[in-house]
Amino acid sequence: MYKRAFYGKVRRWDFLLLDLTSMQIAFRAVYMFCLPGTAYNDQLYRDETFVLLLCQIAVTFFGNPFQDILKRGYYVEFKEAFKHACAVMLVAVLHLFLTGQTVDDYRFLFALTSVFYFALLYLGRISRKLYLKSRRMSPKGKRSLVVITVSDLAEEVVFKLTDSTCEDFVISGIVFLDKNWTGRYIGDIPVVASREDVKDYVRHEWVDEVFIKVPNTVEYPREMIDSFILMGVIVHLTLSKIENIREGFQQVEFMGGETVLTTSISMSAPRQILYKRCMDIAGGLVGCLITGVLFLFIGPMIYIASPGPVLFSQIRIGQSGRQFKLYKFRSMYMDAEQRKKELLEQNKVQGGPLMFKIDCDPRVIGSGKKNWLGHPKGIGHFIRRTSLDEFPQFFNVLKGEMSLVGTRPPTVDEWDLYDLHHRVRMAIKPGITGMWQVSGRSKITDFNEVVRLDTEYIKNWSPGLDVKILLKTLCVIFKRDGAS
Repeated sequence: MYKRAFYGKVRRWDFLLLDLTSMQIAFRAVYMFCLPGTAYNDQLYRDETFVLLLCQIAVTFFGNPFQDILKRGYYVEFKEAFKHACAVMLVAVLHLFLTGQTVDDYRFLFALTSVFYFALLYLGRISRKLYLKSRRMSPKGKRSLVVITVSDLAEEVVFKLTDSTCEDFVISGIVFLDKNWTGRYIGDIPVVASREDVKDYVRHEWVDEVFIKVPNTVEYPREMIDSFILMGVIVHLTLSKIENIREGFQQVEFMGGETVLTTSISMSAPRQILYKRCMDIAGGLVGCLITGVLFLFIGPMIYIASPGPVLFSQIRIGQSGRQFKLYKFRSMYMDAEQRKKELLEQNKVQGGPLMFKIDCDPRVIGSGKKNWLGHPKGIGHFIRRTSLDEFPQFFNVLKGEMSLVGTRPPTVDEWDLYDLHHRVRMAIKPGITGMWQVSGRSKITDFNEVVRLDTEYIKNWSPGLDVKILLKTLCVIFKRDGAS
């Protein structure tokens, strides 16, 4: 899922917030210094606090002070900060003049505020840019971008992308269409695949997006592009040459000095992504509290039935191939992973070991105990049937590795066996629940049906759909229609 870019004169909202804060600090500090003990008792100066805020927003909107701010050096930033501070204070003084108000003996206060505001403004902007620069050097929390081009354009494309304002991604690799230079480096960026094996690389590695630029003399690799979109990978194509491509949501953007056509299986507005994350944080906090209470009761029962760790952790595949450690209450014996190979022949999911599920799994804690109907009644079956084993995953949700609603995160072994069209499932963050879980779960034995349901969810995603799935999940839990 791709988050639409936000355009406009106030695109750098972080710098705007920094400027507003600098002014408030400067004005309040100078006022309290000049008039100790009586700060803000004067109605004129209380009103002026709000007026200064409006003046800053007006100057920002009409002056566009953040254009190319990340590319500006210390000296240029010094001049821009000085001009911006002067403009804001002049507008504020003009407001006082037009409204017939006077500052009388407090002209010194406004002059000192201007100086202090300029100093905070300059230092704040420089500090923010240094932070963004250091953050750009770290891949943590960023999108992984693979560049596909020809050898003659490689250095130019990499330079523009790394020198642009796109600090939200890191270039993880380069692929040449005209040469097989796998293993070499362009600067400090590795050549990760050739034209022939790039699809296998993207299928198995962490790749969020692909940037493609070729000269007019070279045809776009249409089959390759269609494969990327089929896998749910976001594709950026330079507009110097665009041909018919596979269906998907498209948007024209500016990226790395190029105008590109971005194509993705699904696109969402920033506010929608914000809604989803806020929902995840709220649900994660509540879920973690419930998990703590459950641990007090379920933990001893699991340990008594099967001595060992109460929590089970396993490396899973997250959005776009990222690896993370998933947590659950342990519902199986300690040797469950070793015994899985012996039980592969009993797997009831069609499509091979892409997903593993069997009836009356003997690896589940207490599988030897039966009730009067002959059904398993051990603690392992109980917490799986009631989905209590999933609660520790709320920690993954708070960490941002998972969402409340998404797709089931595959194991590393399952991920390695995925075909191209299976990879689309991981175009979004994995979830504790999802379309598959509320559409039959244990009754669905065809993995391609799981992929179809997950793809339907990704294409039609909205905050309202998440709420609908969460409500259905509660119904499934209360009916005890959990995992078998």
